[in-house]
Formats: sequence, structure tokens, C-alpha cells
Amino acid sequence: MSSETDARSAVHPWIEAAPAPVERRLYAVTPRLAEVLRVVTLTPRMVRVTLGGDFSELLGCAPTDHVKIFFPPEGEELPVMPQVGPNGLIPPPPGTPRSFRDYTVRRVDRAHGEIDVDMVLHAGGLGSAWAAAAAPGMKVGVLGPRGSEIVDSSLDWLVLAGDETALPAIGRWLAELPAGVSVRAVIEVADAGEQQSLRSSADVDVRWLHRDGIPAGDSTLLADALAGFELEFPTGRGFVWVAGEATSLKPIRRMLRNHPALDAACVDVDGYWRRGVVNHDHHGADE
Repeated sequence: MSSETDARSAVHPWIEAAPAPVERRLYAVTPRLAEVLRVVTLTPRMVRVTLGGDFSELLGCAPTDHVKIFFPPEGEELPVMPQVGPNGLIPPPPGTPRSFRDYTVRRVDRAHGEIDVDMVLHAGGLGSAWAAAAAPGMKVGVLGPRGSEIVDSSLDWLVLAGDETALPAIGRWLAELPAGVSVRAVIEVADAGEQQSLRSSADVDVRWLHRDGIPAGDSTLLADALAGFELEFPTGRGFVWVAGEATSLKPIRRMLRNHPALDAACVDVDGYWRRGVVNHDHHGADE
């Protein structure tokens, strides 16, 4: 055991003895053609698209599960369906536009063959433009999830934080958590009009942060809020999950990874997107 773990265990003895809080599973991916069934405006900048298709055997069971959605080329009704090989998605030929984006699965209803996907509306962007015009009957391709990160359901507490891109995962997390779990959620959005009603059986404390004119990705609201809590985590076993713009998460990642009361296995900071980068790979190594 390292001296760093010694120091942390002296403050919180449960750290050394507790099992890893996250189980990671990988799945074989199956392309599916899906049809838009419903479109609901959640806020001025977010819509919920319900897709119907062959989802009865959709793999995945975690709030952060996500799929790649393949959009039709301009002027076409059907998407170019992804091709899958033994190592997963086969990249298109060089120079071919990447007509897909990653989205969190907000809800799964396998009995009715449906999934919900919440999409952020913003200036420009393939997915945003499609979402702004989405209507029943439109078709997309769906690939994934390729894996799940399953957080131990017996944890005593969670801290969930992020911007709009993390909100679908946070919303699903809260909806699926059982009673008795203590949750602190910190959510950064454009303004008060972007707040949503989030239902949960858990003991939830939600704090909304409003950029109020600050461009997405330029704000330090999340970092300031988390630092302002002084991260005095409750006793018992817990987990901290943060997602948003990759560059803005760097100070948060350093702060959490270096905190004496948190083991690295109890922290997941995920850059869901990066300013100026199309299809940012959030599976890449931490900065």
C-alpha cells in the first residue's frame, strides 16, 4: 500500500477496505435503424427525442450509457448505417464526413422498444441542427452502447456534477437511484430557463449554476462550486462523477484526484466535449 493510500486511510479507514465502486462491462455493438416516435421540448435549449426500434435486447444498464446516432445525409431520408467488424465500428473512408454524434441514453423501455435521447440545441452542429427539426417518422441509425460503467448500488452517497451534456446522465442517475442514498447534484446550464424537474427516490440536493451569458466551456462555475463545498464528504462509501467540456474540467480533475479523502477509484471526471473539436473522443486518456 502506498504512502498516499496510508494518508487517506488514516482520515477515512473505509477507503482501503472498500471494494472498487465501478464495474466496467463491454458489449458487442449492433447497428439498429430507429424511427422518431415523439419529440418533446424540455427547455428552450434541450429536446427529448423518443426513438423506436429493435431495442428489446439493447445491452447496457448504467446512467452513463451512450450510443452513436447516425444522421441522414442532407436531402436524404435514411442514414448511412454503420459497418461493424470484429474490432467494432469500421471507420468510413478518409475524407468521408462523420455523420454521427454520441448521446446519452436517458431512458430505456425494452418492452416497448423505445429509448429517449435528450439533445442540446446550440448554434451550428450536425446533431443540434437535426434535433431542432426532428419530427415523428424521421429515421436515424443507432449503434451501441459499447459498454457500461456500473456504479455500486450499495454506495452511501454520490456527488454528480456537469453541464448540459451531463444533464441526461445525471437525470437518469437520479431517476434510478433507490431511497436512502444521499446525492449532491451540481448542474451548470445557460440560465434559469434551462433548469429541469428531476425526480428521484434518493435523498437529493440539487444546485443549479447559471452561466448567464458566459459561453459554454468558458465558465469556472463548476470548479468554483465544488471547491466551495470544501469537499467534506459524508462518512461511508461514495463516488464522485463529473462531466462537461474537457478543458474546463482539468482543475476539477486535479482537485479531486489530489483530495486526501478520495481514492482515485472513487472519482470519474469525463470530458464529454471539447471546444473546437468535432466528435471529441471522451474515451481518450485524461489530460
